[in-house]
Amino acid sequence: MTTGSDAILERMMTLHPKVIDLTLDRMHRLLAALGNPERRLPPVVHIAGTNGKGSTQAMIRAGLEASGATVHAYTSPHLARFHERIRLAGELISEPALTALLDECVQANGPDSITFFEITTAAALLAFARTPADFTLLEVGLGGRLDATNVVDSPAITIITPVSLDHQQFLGETLPEIAGEKAGIIKRGIPVVVGPQAPEGLAVIEAKAARMGAPVLAYGQHWHVAEDRGRLIFQDESGLLDLPLPNLPGPHQIQNAGAAIAALRALGRDEAACEAAVTRAFWPARMQRLRQGPLVDMAPQVELWLDGGHNPAGGEAIAATLSRMHKRPTYLICGMLNTKDVTGYMRPLAAHAARLYAVSIPGEKNTLPAETTRDAALSVGLPAEAAGSVADALAAISVSDPAARVLICGSLYLAGAILRENG
Repeated sequence: MTTGSDAILERMMTLHPKVIDLTLDRMHRLLAALGNPERRLPPVVHIAGTNGKGSTQAMIRAGLEASGATVHAYTSPHLARFHERIRLAGELISEPALTALLDECVQANGPDSITFFEITTAAALLAFARTPADFTLLEVGLGGRLDATNVVDSPAITIITPVSLDHQQFLGETLPEIAGEKAGIIKRGIPVVVGPQAPEGLAVIEAKAARMGAPVLAYGQHWHVAEDRGRLIFQDESGLLDLPLPNLPGPHQIQNAGAAIAALRALGRDEAACEAAVTRAFWPARMQRLRQGPLVDMAPQVELWLDGGHNPAGGEAIAATLSRMHKRPTYLICGMLNTKDVTGYMRPLAAHAARLYAVSIPGEKNTLPAETTRDAALSVGLPAEAAGSVADALAAISVSDPAARVLICGSLYLAGAILRENG
């Protein structure tokens, strides 16, 4: 029988018929019933974007904490346990604290309709308002304009990481429409750091910032970042930084690091904080090397990796990372949700993998059947077959090619299942 916070979270899933229903009306009502905790938060860094939000947040947190600041952080979805979403003054929220907060939010909400993400976001804001800290890092769940996190009137700074096509059924069919939703976090007079964007997306973001009188700190204009001879070179109007490469693997992390450093500089942090941002950040399931656990024990010679990227931009980022790794036969074990552009995700990966093993995501009702994922891989020229499970696929690979590189990929939900089972 489920108990504690898990039992309350299960009950919360039944409070609204739709999982996603973007509006702020229910959120404002509940926050008012809770005494408006969103007005009593430590200074807020609000982060939206399609890709790189979590990594950018992790780097900012590492930089702020290295400078002696205490930091709250809110992120979603979680991978192994819900508690990962709420970090209070540097520590994951405890089970007793989470249970009490969720109970309080359920009582305050009463019989009214509210989505799971809204009521759990309210619980996080309540926790942040009651616990002293120097900063609050809020990661947008979906979009920006109508996201449940978009209830803070005067953040310290906002950040928009690269915007690409994803969640079109909720955010719009075109890149300018999606960029417009992300730009909804821009607040009057508050600086906005803008990561690399397609020109049509950047135009929308800049126009919104101009209407709001929000100073823009945009990649390629106000700050620049690049890799040069194995170092990260960042430059803005304050000068040049020559830093180590990010410890989070992949060339796309250069851009995420640039946005994090631009934000840290705008918040008055020094070079040591910027160096800590790129050297001390940890963000699970972003090209994470798995070094222990049952799956590693099962295939000890295999080089095993895990990544939760799930849209075409995520596929391109993984492909760029694989292209820079030492040469080794590479196999993919892939499970995806039925809401994603599967062929768009796989197309850039086809040139970097010998074969794909498709799996259904265990315990996930929106999983794409393994056979459909297999067919998508075949359609982009990637040899593929369906497997009953990740373990079955790994066993088959380790028999045929014991010294292979294996990347488990395609969904954060699959990554979460792996981290739970392989912990």
